Amino acid sequence: MSECLRCLDLTKRFGAKEALRSVNFKLEKGRIVGLLGPNGSGKTTLLKLVSGLLQPTDGSVLIEGMPPGIETKRKVSYLPDQMYLGDWMRVRDIIEYFQDFYEDFDGDRARAMLETLGIRPSQKIRAMSKGTREKVQLILVMSRRASLYCLDEPIAGVDPAARDYILSVILDNFQENSTLLISTHLIADVENILDEVIFLKEGRVVLQSMVEDIRMEQGKSVDGLFREVFRC
Repeated sequence: MSECLRCLDLTKRFGAKEALRSVNFKLEKGRIVGLLGPNGSGKTTLLKLVSGLLQPTDGSVLIEGMPPGIETKRKVSYLPDQMYLGDWMRVRDIIEYFQDFYEDFDGDRARAMLETLGIRPSQKIRAMSKGTREKVQLILVMSRRASLYCLDEPIAGVDPAARDYILSVILDNFQENSTLLISTHLIADVENILDEVIFLKEGRVVLQSMVEDIRMEQGKSVDGLFREVFRC
């Protein structure tokens, strides 16, 4: 498999606070990877660096061999951990915006998924529940033909039924020639869809492993190992 993402001695500081310290890892294409850690461990900072929204203090990020920039923005589809759509926007306006902004956006695919949820083109964001808004944002991100999908806490703050739908959208739209990096602290909910995991603790990578290796070699689930590593 070819390499999709590499971080080399990646460090990010905000003033005196060190959010990430000497992070090193690489990810191959064709895998769903869990970026796992408690709140405040540096997950969001890492995804923003990969997406080109932040610049590293030291070290580097390479996406298919290139540093974040104009070219990599065409390769990375990023779902932030907060609502980024204006609540005044209608669904049809959002679809048109994404089609204009991203050459790889599949509008027909997005419309079909939205239709299955009973979401009308004329519907405004402000009229939707929090769970429905989260689903709309995920559908938009997963309707791009990207090389790397970065999803920041996509199942946090939604009910179990919404979580199931979100995970099904991820699985149904994942392409074998891409990589999906999903950050979460809700390990048990996502464990069954993951191929590989990275544990992030206080801004450092403390473990990177294939899920099957954890189960076979350590005799634990990912959730069980996570609880052991991050025990208070």
